[in-house]
Amino acid sequence: MPVSGKTLIGARQSMNGKIVSLAILGAAALAGAGLYYLQVFHFYQRLDPGEVAINMVGQDAPLPVARLEAIDATSSPIRFRACFTLDATFDFEGLQPYGAAEPLNAPFWFDCFDAAEIGAAVEAGQAQAFLAQAEIAHGVDRVVAVFADGRGYAWHQLNPEFAE
Repeated sequence: MPVSGKTLIGARQSMNGKIVSLAILGAAALAGAGLYYLQVFHFYQRLDPGEVAINMVGQDAPLPVARLEAIDATSSPIRFRACFTLDATFDFEGLQPYGAAEPLNAPFWFDCFDAAEIGAAVEAGQAQAFLAQAEIAHGVDRVVAVFADGRGYAWHQLNPEFAE
């Protein structure tokens, strides 16, 4: 059976549509993978523990921390996260409690910081949250949460000026 010209044109148009569709899907997949990489890995950097000081409102010297791990990113003021230990005999008197503490999730690869665990412990009274530094950036506070066993965590969060 001979193939008509109309059948060939229809087959070519159908094939061109599939190629274009695959190209669009491929480009979308690459763009999605690129955005994921940028958000989870590229912008974050591990900080040198010697260069990070956890200063507290009401204290003259930084917290005497050990085993500090910290990350930050220049792309946003709320990407700072830190994990550390603190001497259990540290005196918290004079520190300003932070009532609206809501730790933000950290990238999965920064596994010392579990925002859900920290938030639940603060809500249950198993950890205390304090204002470390108000307005570390416009509308952003540094918050520290400390457990009774000396585990400590720090993060940046929007202060009441910008919180919804």
